[in-house]
Amino acid sequence: MQQPSAWFEDEITAAVAPRLPGFGVEVVAEIDSTSTELMRRARQGSVAPVLLVALRQTAGRGRLGRPWQSAQLSSLTFSLGLPLAPRDWSGLSLAVGVSVAESLDPGGAAGLQLKWPNDLWREDRKLGGILIETALPQSESAQRYLVIGIGLNLGPREAEGLNTPPAWIGEWRPEASAGELLRAVVPPLVDTVQAFAERGFAPFAERFAQRDTLRGREVQLSDGTAGLCDGVGWGGELRVQTAAGLQVISSSEVSVRPRVRAGA
Repeated sequence: MQQPSAWFEDEITAAVAPRLPGFGVEVVAEIDSTSTELMRRARQGSVAPVLLVALRQTAGRGRLGRPWQSAQLSSLTFSLGLPLAPRDWSGLSLAVGVSVAESLDPGGAAGLQLKWPNDLWREDRKLGGILIETALPQSESAQRYLVIGIGLNLGPREAEGLNTPPAWIGEWRPEASAGELLRAVVPPLVDTVQAFAERGFAPFAERFAQRDTLRGREVQLSDGTAGLCDGVGWGGELRVQTAAGLQVISSSEVSVRPRVRAGA
């Protein structure tokens, strides 16, 4: 995948600014983490809506503090920051996943799926991840500042040291540049976040179910519990049928993986 000749900042701004007044796009060559930077700004009182894109992150972060390695040309890493006051935060990472998956794989022909609570998978390999964070600014605003960090594999990467083998967008969209993909993903993502703020996760539940990679599969939780995944509920909670009965998981601190059968 080639270095993008453009990031389409003006087009993205024109599409988003009517819905997010004051919105801007920033592209940097290198940063520790786009999400860390936006969280720093928010805590210092800077809460303008912004898209921060990095060609390379030196300290990218995933869920549970795991590192997210990114390299120029082979990954797309960005964070969207905006003030938000939804009625309920539950299921936001799932709604974001639905939006990104539908933008990258309209109609589902490429088989892009979603793994609860915040990963994009293809053929049981990880294509990307989503990190949701919020900050309470120093100002007296009632709204928290939401930071959505997204990392996507554009091209091949080494599987060594990864818990899940990698997938990449170039497998089915080899000609798409990072800038073109960013332009396709961001405006619908803003729409999704604003719709979530008004109506919660329920309107996205069936769309998530269509791409749910865990539903109907044997899974294992981080505490060793095994069971059959029964999909997600209307609030974004994961439902797992275990020997002790139905277990409902709402905490993203619980890790869930497809169960590996003996001898597999």
